[in-house]
Amino acid sequence: MKHITKVYGNLYANDDVHLSLNQGEILAVIGENGAGKSTLMKILYGLEQPTEGEIYINGQLQRFRSPHDAMAKKIGMVQQHFMLFKTCTVAENIVYGSEPRKKKIFFDREKAVKITEELCEKYGLYIDPRRIVGDCPVGLQQRVEILKVLYQNADIIIFDEPSAVLTPQEVHELLNTMKKLAGMGKSIIIITHKLHEVMEVADRVMVMRQGKYVTEMNKKDTNIEEMSYLMVGRRIVTTKVEPQETTGVVLDIDNLVLNSGEGKNILDGFNMHVDAGEIVGVAGVSGNGQPELIQCITGLMKPTSGRISLAGEDITGKTVGEIREAGCACIPEDRYLWGCATQATLVETAVMAHQYKPELSRRGLINVRNMQKFTNKLLNDYDVRHSGLSQKAGELSGGNIQKLIVAREIEQNSTLLIAAEPTRGVDIGAMEFIHNRLLEKRKKGDAVLLISSELTEIMSLSDRIYVIYNGKAAGEFTRAEATEEKLGILMMGGTLNEESKNV
Repeated sequence: MKHITKVYGNLYANDDVHLSLNQGEILAVIGENGAGKSTLMKILYGLEQPTEGEIYINGQLQRFRSPHDAMAKKIGMVQQHFMLFKTCTVAENIVYGSEPRKKKIFFDREKAVKITEELCEKYGLYIDPRRIVGDCPVGLQQRVEILKVLYQNADIIIFDEPSAVLTPQEVHELLNTMKKLAGMGKSIIIITHKLHEVMEVADRVMVMRQGKYVTEMNKKDTNIEEMSYLMVGRRIVTTKVEPQETTGVVLDIDNLVLNSGEGKNILDGFNMHVDAGEIVGVAGVSGNGQPELIQCITGLMKPTSGRISLAGEDITGKTVGEIREAGCACIPEDRYLWGCATQATLVETAVMAHQYKPELSRRGLINVRNMQKFTNKLLNDYDVRHSGLSQKAGELSGGNIQKLIVAREIEQNSTLLIAAEPTRGVDIGAMEFIHNRLLEKRKKGDAVLLISSELTEIMSLSDRIYVIYNGKAAGEFTRAEATEEKLGILMMGGTLNEESKNV
């Protein structure tokens, strides 16, 4: 890719960027949120057209007007948000668009199953072809996305934030898959903010900042500290979490049960408490009841039985609005499904749940100037890169919309903050900033419930940690007691023997 420039209005998403990729190598493209990484990949995949610049494949000049053109040149993309039909089988998803036919008319389902089995065998990515995709855990759904790309015979495969929603075990499998594909001659581009993944899997690293190419280097010639500095332009400082006294229970969950309606309990007698002045982490493999726990606390779902109290008030089964009024704010795990309306402006997104404050509205009339002033403060304080207040939320990069949602919820100044995957998809500088804001909230004496698939995040921030497995609290640890080994055993449904308890 040569001299790639992409302009949206006055915003340069890419500004004279160069990228080269060799056969059989893994290239990591890193940079802070809004650096232009995803835009560059969308241009390579035909989802966006460059304002200026050229793309060459094997020395031949190309023009990609759509992903179909890119796929014809053997370029595939595994996107951050999966593009799967949840009610269809694995095989049906994989062959979609190039389905095998009987008598050139009818879909040949058995041939699709056989094709999938052969792909699984060839690439070592095993999955049941007849399984319904919606019933698969996230890691297997991503495997389906990879197999789709391989079915299209891609030689260049782009991974956009591929580990953002995966467990540590699934991440390990994914990185091994990338190495295996590169060893088979495939060329891989990975966009990620997780620099330990870069050190594990990449051959070469390219750094971008504010839409521009900064530098590139061989992985063996760099380290995490240098990459962090190149990404954000400053040294990252890890904050030490000092112990502090707690001052009474804020959130108390007693024997919470949520029935799926199919005779199974998603939450099965879950118990926990969060005190004022502490961060409590919930660690668990995806699919063990974490989203349902959040939705029961925030009023999006009504539990079958049990009790939830907030600052001594029973909030079980109350509405979302009533629970917010009682002192609960929430950074949701899915920023697009729960955190924003993609077509809403940045002002509308920033003031969601703030709109009834007297400085923003009075007697049903909104104060537009104060809303804009409030939004500008959030955008500036949390370094949200944007092109204007009228910009749509869905037009921001994933990391920047995440920062705006985090800003909006923390600035509620609530007694309890639920932070679900608060740093998913954000760069290392933004991660440091968000962690410090959560610790500031703790220091003020508020309660923080942290639910994260990142064990390092849970262990570095939490005063206490619960492990959730099959809807139950499988264990509870203080910061001093917790180790990755102990948490990992319980997360996978195991039990701690006397030896592992003392690890």
